[in-house]
Amino acid sequence: MDRSSEIREFLRTRRARITPEQAGLAPHGGARRVPGLRREEVAQLAGVSVDYYVRLERGRTKGVSETVLDAVARALHLDETERAHLFDLTQPTPARTRRKRPLAPQRVHPVLYRTLDSLSVPAVVQGRRTDVLAANKLAHALYTDFEARPRHERNFARFVFLDEAARTLYADWEQVAGDCLALLRLYAGRHPDDPQLTELIGELSLHSDTFRRLWADHDVIAHTSGTKRLHHPLVGDLTLDYVVLAVEGDPEQTLVIYTPEPASPSAEALDILASWTSTSTTRPHTSGQTRNPVGCTQQGPWIYGMGRRCWCGHCRTSCMV
Repeated sequence: MDRSSEIREFLRTRRARITPEQAGLAPHGGARRVPGLRREEVAQLAGVSVDYYVRLERGRTKGVSETVLDAVARALHLDETERAHLFDLTQPTPARTRRKRPLAPQRVHPVLYRTLDSLSVPAVVQGRRTDVLAANKLAHALYTDFEARPRHERNFARFVFLDEAARTLYADWEQVAGDCLALLRLYAGRHPDDPQLTELIGELSLHSDTFRRLWADHDVIAHTSGTKRLHHPLVGDLTLDYVVLAVEGDPEQTLVIYTPEPASPSAEALDILASWTSTSTTRPHTSGQTRNPVGCTQQGPWIYGMGRRCWCGHCRTSCMV
């Protein structure tokens, strides 16, 4: 990735979203040729010359001080994640500058595998580039069986943007896609020379119009917690809160744990999904049966796998058949 163009587009998109009034500047009469702030207005707010800021936005960052970068970050109303991204782009560390060979493969510690297996809720170990390094059975049943895919396809960004199942699974697919891409953009600031990242971005850009559109926004985000709304093809709608935990020993590994509200319909649906994953070596499956259990007027889907008990994903009822 070209660092100069990344700096230019990041700063341009950040100043385009702020009006002079939001920045505390007096409004000017007449039409403005650019959205948001002009370069000279950012320079004024940051306390630097216009020429200095123009050179910075063009990627000429040699010798730029942290004081200036902090002033620019304040002028553009950057949050902590965006500020860190600006520093990553403009002040690459010596180790990062020297490294041109591929990064060493990430390994999941055996204790972490045992932790995944011990959890009664979905959990995923995520690595660089949103790679899925490991997941427990319930996470595979909830999302997709990542272990059944070739290793290079075990990636959340690939799943979100290239798998049609993801569009029906996520109730807020556009938001999920934007957040996933913003995580990739943040990673790209730290590892611009990662060849696997370059390959991934190329593949997603080639096959997804949405990815190309969102990638041009240059948004970055760091997830710590949130909520996912899902429409699972087997157990119906679920609302799950998630928390992202750092993994000791590898700052680029995280453990993501999903939990439902206790005693909620989502908790009930997750329990049903878990019951089949714990009693079957294969994923739960739907049936083509048309007989409606317990008076349900819908046509399924119904899951089979625990004795002869069935579960209707529409009306959330189970019965013996």
